[in-house]
Amino acid sequence: MNSGPAIVGSLLAFVAGLSFVVQQGVNAALRNEIGSPWWAGFVSYLGGTLAMLFMAILMRDPWPSANLIVKSNAISWSGGVFGAIYIAISILLLSKLGATTVIGFIVAGQLIGSILVDHFGLLGMSVHPLNPSRLAGAAMLVAGAVLVRA
Repeated sequence: MNSGPAIVGSLLAFVAGLSFVVQQGVNAALRNEIGSPWWAGFVSYLGGTLAMLFMAILMRDPWPSANLIVKSNAISWSGGVFGAIYIAISILLLSKLGATTVIGFIVAGQLIGSILVDHFGLLGMSVHPLNPSRLAGAAMLVAGAVLVRA
């Protein structure tokens, strides 16, 4: 079994996690500097939109066809709304509760949500049933989030 791709994938996921923390810190700093969590969130999404547009052009990804757009599920277009929820909550809470507490509970929420998505095969994902090991890992992560509260 070749573990190389799994290791690279794990490292990339770790870098994404670090990037997430930096994003939240930058967003919270901008909120404090300009006095608005909503404009700070807008700037965050604008930067992300421009970065994704740049990558789509750089990688020469074709525009999705109208046929594919019409066939897609409406819920699939709502990702930005859920992203806005976590961005807004992060911007509002980071300076009050501290990065460790906020990010700890965000990660705990992500893990619990992921377990539910995996267990029930939600959103078109393959089923990965809950087992004692996953349950123990989730419990430890939630306990960790509680323990690192400021």
